[in-house]
Amino acid sequence: MKKFALLVAGGVAAIVLVANLGSIVGLAISLVIMYYAFKKFVQAKTVVKKVFWAVLGLIALSAAASNVPAIIGVAAAYMLYIVYKKWNKHKPIMEPVDDPFINFEKQWAELKRNY
Repeated sequence: MKKFALLVAGGVAAIVLVANLGSIVGLAISLVIMYYAFKKFVQAKTVVKKVFWAVLGLIALSAAASNVPAIIGVAAAYMLYIVYKKWNKHKPIMEPVDDPFINFEKQWAELKRNY
């Protein structure tokens, strides 16, 4: 049952991710342009260049704001990652070991209690 729930959650997350893929790409491109415009704005010496880079940065900011649904896609990608990790998680098989060196502390306590 747990694997089925993971399969359903992964399927829903994959569908949401694919549906928002264009928005994610648009957000990434607009954030790169905004970063580049900010760096050039800081380095600009003249007022004309500062105004140009500021306007370009504001245009990129408005493009980034229009791609806000990409955050849902990023959350779906993270959920898909979590489902993948849980799917491949193996439970360790514990076998009782009677080796005295492994259970030394427990046996030492038993010896102290007996004497």
